[in-house]
Amino acid sequence: ATKPDKPLVYPVALDSDIKVEHVMNVGLKAVRITQHPITRDLWYNTFDGDVYRIKNLNGKKINAEKIFSSEDHAITRLQGMAFLGNILFLAGNISVNEGKGTKGRMVKYDLTKKKIPHMTEVFNTVEYGTNKTTFDHGWNAIRISPDGKYIYITTGSRTDHGEVQENDGAYPNARDNALTAKIFRFPINSENLLLENNEAMLKSKGYIYAEGIRNAFDMSFDSDGNLFAVVNSGDADHTEDMFWVREGHHYGFPWIMGGTENPQQNPNWQPNLEIDHYISRFSHSWLVKYFHNDPNFPKKPDGVKFTAGVQNLGPDANEYRGHSGKVLDGDLTGVTTSTFTPHSSPLGLVFDNDHVLAGDYKGDAFVIRYSNGSRSSLMKPFTKEGGDLLHLKLSYIKATDNYFVKTNRIVDGFKEASDAVLVDNHIYVIEYSGRTGGNLWRITIPTDTNQKSARKNK
Repeated sequence: ATKPDKPLVYPVALDSDIKVEHVMNVGLKAVRITQHPITRDLWYNTFDGDVYRIKNLNGKKINAEKIFSSEDHAITRLQGMAFLGNILFLAGNISVNEGKGTKGRMVKYDLTKKKIPHMTEVFNTVEYGTNKTTFDHGWNAIRISPDGKYIYITTGSRTDHGEVQENDGAYPNARDNALTAKIFRFPINSENLLLENNEAMLKSKGYIYAEGIRNAFDMSFDSDGNLFAVVNSGDADHTEDMFWVREGHHYGFPWIMGGTENPQQNPNWQPNLEIDHYISRFSHSWLVKYFHNDPNFPKKPDGVKFTAGVQNLGPDANEYRGHSGKVLDGDLTGVTTSTFTPHSSPLGLVFDNDHVLAGDYKGDAFVIRYSNGSRSSLMKPFTKEGGDLLHLKLSYIKATDNYFVKTNRIVDGFKEASDAVLVDNHIYVIEYSGRTGGNLWRITIPTDTNQKSARKNK
């Protein structure tokens, strides 16, 4: 692993009962971290396709052993990893057509007492257009259902907000398609599937679980088997959604993001910074004119009711831009937001499903925010906070048939944190850090045998 160029700066616990420890340096572009449920070793993977097993986690000689590379599994943009027993699932995208096209791909390895694990293809997609922007999000988060019968995977949008994205003339007039901006579900024993760019066919086979989700880079099940996903919104100042994901539901993209209408769907819309307060003059989509008059923008699907996001009650991560253009705080206005501060990039969603944590944390969820407002030009108008770990206390409201969440910051100061895993009463947070290599941190939260933690609110 690459060593940092500067002295190590520790994240800071905002609760005196929480302990922060540095575990080790990790390689460039670390994307996912998970635990092998049999050996209890931690594994992580990089965006470029390397897969590592962390050995001697609780010993003096902690090290990471490379197990696979992109040459093994042929996934060159590796963004998903999960275990079911001794079976390791990997997913992401491969490049085709001289880099102008892409295919989604998932494979699995049987690690049961084999020196050379056998690889099986779970699915490949047909070719579809990629693009030169950062908005082609690809196939990413993987989760296994609590009963072990299904595997879920998210696929992000290939656009910022539903606009046309070509690639040097290839794939003309391509927007999002049947293989993007959705959550898919497959029987756990699925093998050698070919996924066509045909929504009717994919739905007829039961593969599309939910749609209209821009980029759910992580998802997780709670102890009752409910699936939640945290979503990255686009370049406009829309809040970042958290969704309670249910089969057959549509969550609004590209017509609604963060509970806000996408103006580009209006055939008469002409973007104007003086009146379009959700568009930042610093955003990439504004600078390269992805916000534009778009009379051919797809119409909303007939007869479909969009499902709203989880509403944030604060006190943290609930800044938003009002219709007047002013940045507001939900604590002061009494307004709930869907769900987190714009441009904060929520990742690494975990639940205390075994109820091992103490006091107010017991049974709750946690999420990290990749972006830091003090360093992000798009997030900075809203807050200087970010790069943190949030404690989420969810509650179901029957009247709305949805969830509300109380949100508190409990650790501050991560640098490009990309994923998290909860092991007993430890949350392991891994950092992406594409230039120098990142760090693996251990956040220890008291167990229920300890005194109830004293919380610090905003």
